[in-house]
Amino acid sequence: MVEGTVGVISTFILAALRNRQFLSLSELNEAIFEKLEEFNHKPFQKKDGSRALLFEEEKPFLQPLPPRPFELATWKVATVGPNYHISVEKMNYSVPYEYIRQKVDVRVTRNTVEVFFGGNRICSHVRLYGRANQYSTTEAHMPPNHRQYSQWNGDRFRRWAGKIGPNTGMAVSAILSGYKVEQQGYKSCLGLLKLADKYSPQRLEGACTRALTFTPRPSLKNIQAILASGQDRLPVEESAKADTSAQYGFTRGADYYGGRDK
Repeated sequence: MVEGTVGVISTFILAALRNRQFLSLSELNEAIFEKLEEFNHKPFQKKDGSRALLFEEEKPFLQPLPPRPFELATWKVATVGPNYHISVEKMNYSVPYEYIRQKVDVRVTRNTVEVFFGGNRICSHVRLYGRANQYSTTEAHMPPNHRQYSQWNGDRFRRWAGKIGPNTGMAVSAILSGYKVEQQGYKSCLGLLKLADKYSPQRLEGACTRALTFTPRPSLKNIQAILASGQDRLPVEESAKADTSAQYGFTRGADYYGGRDK
């Protein structure tokens, strides 16, 4: 019925305006609106009233229009990763951690990313644009062991580490940059910085200095091992020698086999 009425209206308006000339789009639209009003007020042929009158009678029962204009959407399927995020259009969005490793449906519009599981919407995010591999993370989606660090941020850890020493700051920055989601490195950073209470800020700075001579990305375990073995107190040459002998400690020297002249 609707499509048929559209055809009738189009024929009525086109027939009335087919021989007129218009010099602007606004002039044409004004003429179309006038003919549409005329069409709506024409009496019905087989019953009383007109389309305009019928609309006024039904108007109080109509539902309001949506608050926002309709947006085109695309649907995708994604798998929630171990870091409780999904990847959509090279951007990352958090999902409640209970859905880790589950397949979810994703509805993407120009402004919004909505995630559905079993037909129910489980979360939504404002769509990210710009640099690839950005993260939109909601605190409520984090596992409890991650959520306890939500009041912290990377800058706060860096400032704390910088007060201990520059190499401690470099070690913390390396740990934070080693995770796709920065929050996942907060536990390691906190554990590293607390080593200053167990040993001392000076020894922690020394251990970080030593670790950075071995690798540009030291881990918490690396630095703990250096402090536990006391390598942070050794000169660089002795530490390197101790590290080499420990690495190859099972190898017997030449003297054992009589390979040197006496």
